[in-house]
Amino acid sequence: MSIALTDFIAMSGFRPLNEISGFLDTYPEFQALVSNSAAGFKQAAATGSEAEKKQALKQLFAELMNAAADDVARELQKLVKRIGGQEQSDAVSPQALVVRLNSEYPDDVGVFCVFMLNVLCLQPGDAFYMGPNDPHAYVSGDCIECMATSDNVIRAGLTPKMRDVPVLVDMLTYDHGAPDAKLLKPTGLIGTQHSVIYDPPIEEFAVIRTQLEGGQSEKFEGMAGPQILIVVDGEGVLTDSDESYVLAPGYVFFVVADSSFTVRAAAGKPLVAYTATCQL
Repeated sequence: MSIALTDFIAMSGFRPLNEISGFLDTYPEFQALVSNSAAGFKQAAATGSEAEKKQALKQLFAELMNAAADDVARELQKLVKRIGGQEQSDAVSPQALVVRLNSEYPDDVGVFCVFMLNVLCLQPGDAFYMGPNDPHAYVSGDCIECMATSDNVIRAGLTPKMRDVPVLVDMLTYDHGAPDAKLLKPTGLIGTQHSVIYDPPIEEFAVIRTQLEGGQSEKFEGMAGPQILIVVDGEGVLTDSDESYVLAPGYVFFVVADSSFTVRAAAGKPLVAYTATCQL
Protein backbone atom coordinates (compact mmCIF):
# COMPACT_ATOMS: atom_id res chain seq x y z
CA MET A 1 0.00 0.00 0.00
CA SER A 2 1.21 3.50 -0.82
CA ILE A 3 0.00 6.78 0.70
CA ALA A 4 0.94 9.96 -1.15
CA LEU A 5 2.85 12.62 0.78
CA THR A 6 3.09 14.89 -2.26
CA ASP A 7 1.47 14.94 -5.68
CA PHE A 8 2.19 11.38 -6.77
CA ILE A 9 2.07 9.49 -10.07
CA ALA A 10 2.24 5.70 -10.26
CA MET A 11 1.37 2.86 -12.59
CA SER A 12 -0.42 -0.10 -11.08
CA GLY A 13 -2.26 -3.13 -12.47
CA PHE A 14 -3.23 -3.81 -16.05
CA ARG A 15 -5.55 -1.42 -17.84
CA PRO A 16 -8.99 -2.47 -19.09
CA LEU A 17 -8.32 -4.64 -22.13
CA ASN A 18 -10.26 -2.40 -24.50
CA GLU A 19 -7.86 0.44 -23.64
CA ILE A 20 -4.84 -1.71 -24.45
CA SER A 21 -6.46 -2.77 -27.73
CA GLY A 22 -7.03 0.87 -28.58
CA PHE A 23 -3.40 1.72 -27.92
CA LEU A 24 -2.29 -1.10 -30.22
CA ASP A 25 -4.25 0.60 -33.00
CA THR A 26 -3.12 4.12 -32.09
CA TYR A 27 0.58 3.49 -31.58
CA PRO A 28 2.11 1.35 -34.36
CA GLU A 29 5.44 1.39 -32.54
CA PHE A 30 3.80 -0.48 -29.66
CA GLN A 31 2.13 -2.96 -32.00
CA ALA A 32 5.43 -3.59 -33.82
CA LEU A 33 6.93 -5.03 -30.63
CA VAL A 34 4.02 -7.43 -30.02
CA SER A 35 3.15 -8.37 -33.61
CA ASN A 36 2.92 -12.10 -32.87
CA SER A 37 0.36 -11.77 -30.09
CA ALA A 38 -1.52 -8.55 -30.90
CA ALA A 39 -4.24 -10.06 -33.12
CA GLY A 40 -4.97 -12.88 -30.70
CA PHE A 41 -5.08 -10.43 -27.83
CA LYS A 42 -7.59 -8.17 -29.57
CA GLN A 43 -9.81 -11.16 -30.34
CA ALA A 44 -9.71 -12.46 -26.78
CA ALA A 45 -10.27 -8.98 -25.35
CA ALA A 46 -13.41 -8.61 -27.44
CA THR A 47 -15.02 -12.05 -27.18
CA GLY A 48 -12.94 -14.36 -24.99
CA SER A 49 -13.71 -15.88 -21.62
CA GLU A 50 -11.96 -14.41 -18.58
CA ALA A 51 -9.39 -17.21 -18.67
CA GLU A 52 -8.75 -16.57 -22.36
CA LYS A 53 -8.41 -12.84 -21.73
CA LYS A 54 -5.82 -13.37 -19.00
CA GLN A 55 -3.85 -15.81 -21.12
CA ALA A 56 -3.85 -13.41 -24.08
CA LEU A 57 -2.79 -10.55 -21.81
CA LYS A 58 0.07 -12.66 -20.46
CA GLN A 59 1.23 -13.49 -24.00
CA LEU A 60 1.10 -9.82 -25.03
CA PHE A 61 3.01 -8.68 -21.95
CA ALA A 62 5.56 -11.47 -22.31
CA GLU A 63 6.26 -10.60 -25.94
CA LEU A 64 6.68 -6.93 -25.08
CA MET A 65 9.00 -7.50 -22.12
CA ASN A 66 11.11 -10.02 -24.07
CA ALA A 67 11.47 -7.83 -27.15
CA ALA A 68 15.04 -7.46 -28.39
CA ALA A 69 16.78 -4.37 -27.02
CA ASP A 70 17.59 -3.09 -30.52
CA ASP A 71 13.94 -3.38 -31.56
CA VAL A 72 12.79 -1.58 -28.41
CA ALA A 73 15.27 1.25 -28.96
CA ARG A 74 14.30 1.61 -32.63
CA GLU A 75 10.55 1.72 -32.00
CA LEU A 76 10.85 3.95 -28.96
CA GLN A 77 13.00 6.45 -30.82
CA LYS A 78 10.47 6.47 -33.67
CA LEU A 79 7.62 7.02 -31.21
CA VAL A 80 9.35 9.83 -29.32
CA LYS A 81 10.29 11.53 -32.58
CA ARG A 82 6.68 11.30 -33.79
CA ILE A 83 5.01 12.62 -30.63
CA GLY A 84 7.80 14.61 -28.99
CA GLY A 85 6.99 17.82 -30.82
CA GLN A 86 3.30 17.70 -30.00
CA GLU A 87 1.98 19.93 -27.24
CA GLN A 88 1.05 17.85 -24.18
CA SER A 89 -1.71 19.51 -22.18
CA ASP A 90 -2.07 16.52 -19.86
CA ALA A 91 1.12 15.63 -17.97
CA VAL A 92 -0.07 12.07 -17.37
CA SER A 93 -1.34 11.27 -20.84
CA PRO A 94 0.32 8.23 -22.42
CA GLN A 95 2.25 10.44 -24.83
CA ALA A 96 3.50 12.78 -22.11
CA LEU A 97 4.56 9.84 -19.94
CA VAL A 98 6.38 8.19 -22.85
CA VAL A 99 8.43 11.33 -23.43
CA ARG A 100 9.10 11.80 -19.71
CA LEU A 101 10.04 8.20 -18.94
CA ASN A 102 12.24 7.90 -22.03
CA SER A 103 14.17 10.97 -20.87
CA GLU A 104 14.78 9.26 -17.52
CA TYR A 105 15.25 5.68 -18.79
CA PRO A 106 16.31 5.99 -22.44
CA ASP A 107 15.34 3.11 -24.74
CA ASP A 108 13.90 1.10 -21.83
CA VAL A 109 11.15 -1.40 -22.65
CA GLY A 110 9.37 -0.31 -19.48
CA VAL A 111 8.39 2.94 -21.21
CA PHE A 112 5.93 0.93 -23.32
CA CYS A 113 4.21 -0.24 -20.12
CA VAL A 114 2.43 3.11 -20.19
CA PHE A 115 0.15 1.46 -22.75
CA MET A 116 -0.53 -1.59 -20.58
CA LEU A 117 -0.71 -0.38 -16.97
CA ASN A 118 -3.16 1.94 -15.24
CA VAL A 119 -1.85 5.40 -14.39
CA LEU A 120 -2.80 6.76 -10.96
CA CYS A 121 -2.60 10.45 -10.05
CA LEU A 122 -2.76 10.96 -6.29
CA GLN A 123 -2.95 14.02 -4.09
CA PRO A 124 -1.38 14.12 -0.60
CA GLY A 125 -3.32 11.74 1.62
CA ASP A 126 -4.63 9.61 -1.25
CA ALA A 127 -3.70 5.93 -1.18
CA PHE A 128 -3.79 2.84 -3.32
CA TYR A 129 -3.44 -0.85 -2.62
CA MET A 130 -1.31 -3.27 -4.63
CA GLY A 131 -2.19 -6.92 -4.23
CA PRO A 132 0.39 -9.70 -4.42
CA ASN A 133 1.79 -10.36 -7.90
CA ASP A 134 0.37 -7.08 -9.17
CA PRO A 135 2.73 -5.00 -11.38
CA HIS A 136 3.43 -1.42 -10.38
CA ALA A 137 5.92 1.41 -10.86
CA TYR A 138 6.39 4.74 -9.13
CA VAL A 139 6.80 7.60 -11.60
CA SER A 140 7.15 10.67 -9.38
CA GLY A 141 6.46 12.03 -5.92
CA ASP A 142 6.98 10.89 -2.34
CA CYS A 143 4.92 8.35 -0.47
CA ILE A 144 4.60 6.22 2.63
CA GLU A 145 4.83 2.57 1.56
CA CYS A 146 3.87 -0.35 3.75
CA MET A 147 4.47 -3.93 2.66
CA ALA A 148 3.73 -7.36 4.02
CA THR A 149 6.75 -9.54 4.75
CA SER A 150 8.42 -10.46 1.47
CA ASP A 151 11.70 -12.01 0.43
CA ASN A 152 11.80 -10.70 -3.12
CA VAL A 153 11.15 -7.78 -5.44
CA ILE A 154 11.03 -8.73 -9.12
CA ARG A 155 11.92 -6.02 -11.66
CA ALA A 156 11.59 -5.92 -15.42
CA GLY A 157 11.84 -2.30 -16.55
CA LEU A 158 12.41 1.36 -15.64
CA THR A 159 15.27 0.47 -13.34
CA PRO A 160 19.07 0.18 -13.44
CA LYS A 161 18.84 -2.77 -11.04
CA MET A 162 18.81 -6.46 -11.88
CA ARG A 163 15.83 -7.64 -13.95
CA ASP A 164 14.19 -11.05 -14.07
CA VAL A 165 11.64 -10.92 -16.88
CA PRO A 166 10.77 -14.66 -17.02
CA VAL A 167 9.97 -14.81 -13.31
CA LEU A 168 7.90 -11.63 -13.44
CA VAL A 169 5.91 -12.77 -16.47
CA ASP A 170 5.10 -16.11 -14.82
CA MET A 171 4.17 -14.76 -11.39
CA LEU A 172 1.64 -12.05 -12.30
CA THR A 173 -2.10 -12.67 -11.86
CA TYR A 174 -3.05 -10.68 -14.99
CA ASP A 175 -6.04 -9.16 -13.26
CA HIS A 176 -7.16 -6.15 -15.27
CA GLY A 177 -9.62 -3.29 -15.02
CA ALA A 178 -10.12 0.37 -14.15
CA PRO A 179 -7.81 1.82 -11.48
CA ASP A 180 -10.61 3.03 -9.19
CA ALA A 181 -10.75 -0.35 -7.45
CA LYS A 182 -7.18 0.15 -6.27
CA LEU A 183 -7.85 3.43 -4.48
CA LEU A 184 -8.15 3.19 -0.71
CA LYS A 185 -10.11 5.69 1.38
CA PRO A 186 -9.16 6.26 5.02
CA THR A 187 -11.72 6.11 7.81
CA GLY A 188 -11.72 7.66 11.27
CA LEU A 189 -9.77 5.66 13.82
CA ILE A 190 -12.10 4.70 16.67
CA GLY A 191 -11.17 6.33 19.96
CA THR A 192 -9.17 9.19 18.40
CA GLN A 193 -9.89 12.74 17.28
CA HIS A 194 -7.07 13.49 14.87
CA SER A 195 -6.26 10.14 13.26
CA VAL A 196 -7.52 8.11 10.33
CA ILE A 197 -6.72 4.54 9.34
CA TYR A 198 -5.94 3.10 5.90
CA ASP A 199 -7.09 -0.50 6.14
CA PRO A 200 -6.34 -2.59 3.02
CA PRO A 201 -8.20 -5.85 2.35
CA ILE A 202 -5.55 -7.99 4.02
CA GLU A 203 -4.76 -9.07 7.57
CA GLU A 204 -1.04 -8.25 7.63
CA PHE A 205 -1.13 -4.50 8.30
CA ALA A 206 -2.93 -1.18 8.37
CA VAL A 207 -1.54 2.38 8.50
CA ILE A 208 -2.69 5.23 10.75
CA ARG A 209 -2.20 8.89 9.80
CA THR A 210 -2.16 11.38 12.66
CA GLN A 211 -2.38 15.11 11.91
CA LEU A 212 -2.09 17.52 14.83
CA GLU A 213 -2.23 21.28 14.96
CA GLY A 214 0.27 23.00 17.24
CA GLY A 215 -0.36 22.03 20.85
CA GLN A 216 -2.84 19.26 20.07
CA SER A 217 -2.35 15.70 21.27
CA GLU A 218 -3.60 12.21 20.48
CA LYS A 219 -3.60 9.25 22.85
CA PHE A 220 -3.36 5.71 21.52
CA GLU A 221 -4.51 2.86 23.70
CA GLY A 222 -2.46 -0.32 23.59
CA MET A 223 -3.00 -2.38 20.45
CA ALA A 224 -2.64 -6.14 20.32
CA GLY A 225 0.09 -5.99 17.68
CA PRO A 226 3.38 -4.08 17.35
CA GLN A 227 3.60 -0.69 15.65
CA ILE A 228 6.18 1.44 13.81
CA LEU A 229 5.68 5.22 13.90
CA ILE A 230 7.46 7.65 11.57
CA VAL A 231 7.25 11.44 11.72
CA VAL A 232 7.07 13.15 8.33
CA ASP A 233 6.44 16.76 9.36
CA GLY A 234 6.53 19.00 12.42
CA GLU A 235 7.88 18.65 15.93
CA GLY A 236 6.55 17.31 19.18
CA VAL A 237 6.86 14.73 21.91
CA LEU A 238 5.90 11.07 22.27
CA THR A 239 5.15 10.02 25.83
CA ASP A 240 4.58 6.56 27.23
CA SER A 241 4.15 5.46 30.82
CA ASP A 242 7.83 5.88 31.62
CA GLU A 243 9.53 8.40 29.34
CA SER A 244 9.17 11.18 26.79
CA TYR A 245 10.84 11.22 23.36
CA VAL A 246 11.42 14.12 20.99
CA LEU A 247 9.61 13.93 17.64
CA ALA A 248 10.99 15.48 14.44
CA PRO A 249 10.85 14.66 10.71
CA GLY A 250 12.49 11.31 10.00
CA TYR A 251 12.32 10.05 13.56
CA VAL A 252 11.10 6.45 13.83
CA PHE A 253 9.84 4.56 16.87
CA PHE A 254 9.00 0.92 17.46
CA VAL A 255 6.06 0.45 19.82
CA VAL A 256 5.68 -2.94 21.43
CA ALA A 257 2.28 -4.64 21.58
CA ASP A 258 -0.20 -3.53 24.25
CA SER A 259 1.63 -0.24 24.85
CA SER A 260 -0.31 3.00 25.27
CA PHE A 261 1.32 6.28 24.26
CA THR A 262 0.52 9.92 23.53
CA VAL A 263 1.74 12.09 20.67
CA ARG A 264 1.74 15.87 21.21
CA ALA A 265 2.61 18.55 18.68
CA ALA A 266 4.84 21.40 19.77
CA ALA A 267 3.18 24.78 20.21
CA GLY A 268 2.72 26.48 16.86
CA LYS A 269 4.13 23.51 14.92
CA PRO A 270 1.65 21.10 13.29
CA LEU A 271 2.77 17.47 13.29
CA VAL A 272 2.09 14.62 10.88
CA ALA A 273 2.98 11.01 11.67
CA TYR A 274 2.20 7.64 10.13
CA THR A 275 1.99 4.45 12.15
CA ALA A 276 2.11 0.98 10.63
CA THR A 277 0.27 -1.48 12.82
CA CYS A 278 -0.29 -5.22 12.82
CA GLN A 279 -3.65 -5.81 14.48
CA LEU A 280 -3.28 -9.34 15.76
